[in-house]
Amino acid sequence: MRTLLLALLISFSSVCFAQKKLIVLGDSITEGYGVSKEAAYPALLEKKLHDAGKKEWTIVNAGVSGSTTASGISRMKWLFKSKPDVVFLALGANDGLRAIKVEESQKNLSNAIEFAQKEKVRVILGGLYMPPNYGKDYTDQFAKMYQDLAKKYKVTFVPFILDKVAGNPKYNLADGIHPNEEGHKIIADTIFNALKGTL
Repeated sequence: MRTLLLALLISFSSVCFAQKKLIVLGDSITEGYGVSKEAAYPALLEKKLHDAGKKEWTIVNAGVSGSTTASGISRMKWLFKSKPDVVFLALGANDGLRAIKVEESQKNLSNAIEFAQKEKVRVILGGLYMPPNYGKDYTDQFAKMYQDLAKKYKVTFVPFILDKVAGNPKYNLADGIHPNEEGHKIIADTIFNALKGTL
């Protein structure tokens, strides 16, 4: 009986210590504007990981509407109190929509990545594109910003988290910016396929 109890305790301890946390730090797209929290891509990503046998992972949706890259570090300081293993950085959409200078956004994201790495939290960078009506120079610089950051800091990179979703009315709400439930499913697929071999 004592041996069985000891085995159960060891097993339970292993399960407890194996738990891992991934924080998705983003804006209204991450938050799931216009859909339920359960239908937003962070929750769908967690389910996909669990279905794939990676049940030790908990995904925390840290999306806040209107957030820009400038909020990265201050939010990390608060969120990292929970000791996450990984942070998925999905900020920048609002910077682009407000035509904030790419250099400023890049500096903010650099600071956020450096802070996370200093705290020993692994960073996964989610890239974004801007619509073509912002001009070729700006859209090219914006896309290159994420590529340069991923290369400089050697972080796992998802080049475009809105791949197959952005600009498609079928997968977006009436505002043409925020994904609907079907759009969030595609985003979760895109991120899962990029990360499943690295988590």
